[in-house]
Amino acid sequence: MTNGKLEHANITVSDPQRSADLLRDLFGWHIRWEGPSMSAGHTIHVGTDDSYIALYTNPDVQAADPTFNKGEPMNHIGITVDDLDTVEAKVVAAGLEPFGHDDYEPGRRFYFFDWNHIEWEVVSYG
Repeated sequence: MTNGKLEHANITVSDPQRSADLLRDLFGWHIRWEGPSMSAGHTIHVGTDDSYIALYTNPDVQAADPTFNKGEPMNHIGITVDDLDTVEAKVVAAGLEPFGHDDYEPGRRFYFFDWNHIEWEVVSYG
């Protein structure tokens, strides 16, 4: 039997560079690829050598600088980290607000919304 592994998620944001900078700072990721994409857009792939988040925008999205309602089209993206407190301090330093702190199996966690109202869950199993 073959086990699946998430390779990437593709999300629309108003400013891919700002989002990539945040994800690089919070999670120690790197930019894997960046370039032109559909509808006169621009995409940045930020993550690890094994998986990444594709951050997509186009001129219409940039002009609207939208916020999306939770669950439209997804609920949140979960990321595991070794040091939850350090990442939370970086979220606050970025001007974002952590919430939903909890500690249940298999680990501690908190959530935050980025500038496009995308919800991120940050979890530590340590």
